[in-house]
Amino acid sequence: MPSAPDPARCPVPTAAEFCRVSVEPQGPVLVEGPVEVVLDDGTVARSDRFMVALCTCRRSRTYPWCDTSHRRRERTASPPEDRKPE
Repeated sequence: MPSAPDPARCPVPTAAEFCRVSVEPQGPVLVEGPVEVVLDDGTVARSDRFMVALCTCRRSRTYPWCDTSHRRRERTASPPEDRKPE
């Protein structure tokens, strides 16, 4: 059973201290900064920007930050054969 959070370690934020998080369909998670992101391996990525985009597709070369790699599209059908070899 989880215990109550330690107020010294995790103080309860006031309404003015809440950060806003926006989830974009087929895109990143937008977080009002500054932020610290703890990665799977325990390293911490920090950003002092007023808004950051967190990658959710894991294709970003700058992970955990989004570099819009999710916008790349894969072809689902072969290209039209308008051109015929002569």
